[in-house]
Amino acid sequence: MRRSKRKPDAEEVDLAGVRRVSLDLLARREYSQVELRRKLAERDLPEGLVDEVLEALAAEGLQSDARYVEAFVHSRIERGQGPVRIRQELRARGAPDDLAVAALADEDRAAWRARAERVRRQKFGDALPSDWAGKVKQAKFLQQRGFAMEHIQLDVDADG
Repeated sequence: MRRSKRKPDAEEVDLAGVRRVSLDLLARREYSQVELRRKLAERDLPEGLVDEVLEALAAEGLQSDARYVEAFVHSRIERGQGPVRIRQELRARGAPDDLAVAALADEDRAAWRARAERVRRQKFGDALPSDWAGKVKQAKFLQQRGFAMEHIQLDVDADG
């Protein structure tokens, strides 16, 4: 069930009201500070109060960009996405680039290769492509999922 983005009543537009709305959003999922600011702006909440509340929430550890990035990276890995796409999505969502780089660097090249292979097997089966066109098709699929060429291992039979 989705809540409507209603305009706040006059009595809700105080520090406690902005905090209540912020905590209500954070109770559902993690948000980057940029995303949370955007959500609060959509509700026409005063920018000054929003800034004050976001600073307080971050200081109290109730909103954390680091925690957001960690949760986001984990969820996207589980969806079968690669590091290139994950980093692009984090950048688009306003997550600090240094946190994204650090979270993705925790995973080594071998782990990304194994994930790319798992995603390839789910889509195309166990058999490797036997011709150049099949290799290109599978490599392109993995690139669209966000894997870099260094993660994509598609050795074609020499006879193919």
